[in-house]
Formats: sequence, C-alpha cells, structure tokens
Amino acid sequence: MSETTSVVPNPPATASDWEAKHLAHERLHAELQPGNKAKFFDALAAAGVTFVVVTFDGYGDSGQIENVEVKAGDTVVDMPGGEIEIARAVWGQAEPDRSMASLRDVIETFVYDLLDQTHDGWENSDGAYGDFTFDVAERTITLEYNERHMESDYSQHVF
Repeated sequence: MSETTSVVPNPPATASDWEAKHLAHERLHAELQPGNKAKFFDALAAAGVTFVVVTFDGYGDSGQIENVEVKAGDTVVDMPGGEIEIARAVWGQAEPDRSMASLRDVIETFVYDLLDQTHDGWENSDGAYGDFTFDVAERTITLEYNERHMESDYSQHVF
C-alpha cells in the first residue's frame, strides 16, 4: 500500500505581505538609528573631533560623497581610526545585524540613509549637492541641500 503526500506550495506574496515587511524593516531601522548615532558621536568626542563636514554630489542617476572633512576646533585633522559596533536592519529579519565598522564607513552610511529619508532620488536627473555638518558638541546633523532644476522655455509661432 502506498501513501500519497500532498504538497501545498507556498502561496504567492501579496502586496500586503510586502508592505508589512517594509513597515517592520523601516520601524527597526528607525529604532536603531539613535543608538548608532550616539555611538559615533561618542567616538568622535573621545577623539577630540568637533565637526565633520561631508560633501555630496549627484546627477544623471549617480551620486557619491565627494569629501569628508574632520575638524578639531579650527584645525583639519585625520578621521579617527578604530571601529565601533553598529546595528543594521536586515530585510525580513526581526533582529538587527550587529557588526564592527570604521567611523568613516558609519558616517557615510548615515549620510546615504539620511539622503534617502529626506530626498529620495537626490542623484537622479539634474541631481542635487550639499553638505552634512556633524556638530559633535551639539550632537546634531545638519543637511544643507541644493536641488538642481533644468529649465526650458519653448515658443512656437505660426503666422
């Protein structure tokens, strides 16, 4: 006598499944951001850094960080070495991924995350440019953002 086992395939993902995963991912990311921010500000303060200015530029569907300037008072200094532990939200996972990263990598990741949160698509078409200023004493990050717009004027006259 043989037994027959019925296999039920996984149902296809629905838009509501994707939306639920997206909301969970965004919620975890938002929960982790303050802790990561505190860790890199603590590390910068311990190294005597007072400001970090990150310049970015993007256009034509491409964007990048152009410069990272680190200051101790009015003096430009090297980015402090070493690594800090950060936590990252991973798509589809309830628990964050914890890993070690250099201060430079953490700051660059923060810049790209903040650009995506505030001006998603900043690198598209004519793009945008600007600066992020990390004020270590105030523990603030200020974004100065400039969006480019192409203007075109057209006239047609038939007489």
